Amino acid sequence: MIAQIDDALRSLVRSEALDGSEVDVVFDAPTKDWASRRNAPTVNIYLYDIREDLRRRERGLSEERGDDGYVRTRRPAPRHFKLSYLVTAWTQRPEDEHRLLDQLLRCFLKHEALPDELVVGPLAETGLVVPMTVGLPPPEDRAFADVWSALGGELKPSLDIVVIAPVATGIVYEAALPASKGTHVDMSDLIGGGTDTGRHQHVPPPVSVRGPARRHPR
Repeated sequence: MIAQIDDALRSLVRSEALDGSEVDVVFDAPTKDWASRRNAPTVNIYLYDIREDLRRRERGLSEERGDDGYVRTRRPAPRHFKLSYLVTAWTQRPEDEHRLLDQLLRCFLKHEALPDELVVGPLAETGLVVPMTVGLPPPEDRAFADVWSALGGELKPSLDIVVIAPVATGIVYEAALPASKGTHVDMSDLIGGGTDTGRHQHVPPPVSVRGPARRHPR
């Protein structure tokens, strides 16, 4: 699922933001050592956080029926995970980086979700859309400065892209076969010891067909 999202973001950036220009698109951690070795214009899309979106969690089970209409399996609802990407531009001049960030921002603003043609493989299993946000404030328990500190680098202008991916749990509950003989009850007398097994609902005998009643002569 993560690999499909990476591929979708790369395709989106190359086709709509870079428009065929000679700019690399990578997913490396933008550490100080990485920055010192970079020697070409680059867009870095760094996945730095994965967490479940609890507001989207659903309860209950979905049913899958066979050709005969009976329930065969039950599955829990998909879970939704927020994948947060730190998107940065790396060139020789700050002005070029700002221009590249502007192109990236305009690219992501066009899409409230990943385009359908880019939702493939495991990402498409649930049949749900894959929402995407850009530039929203970070959660209270996380700041972008903390991300840069953990990477050992200096704070740099960036875009925060969050992709909310629906993920099938893979849990399947097999349904029992439908009842075919009705309900039967076994009874036992705990005092007298008598038993009555296989008791089921009484079915009255069919009504016999009789001819018209005869009249007796007086």
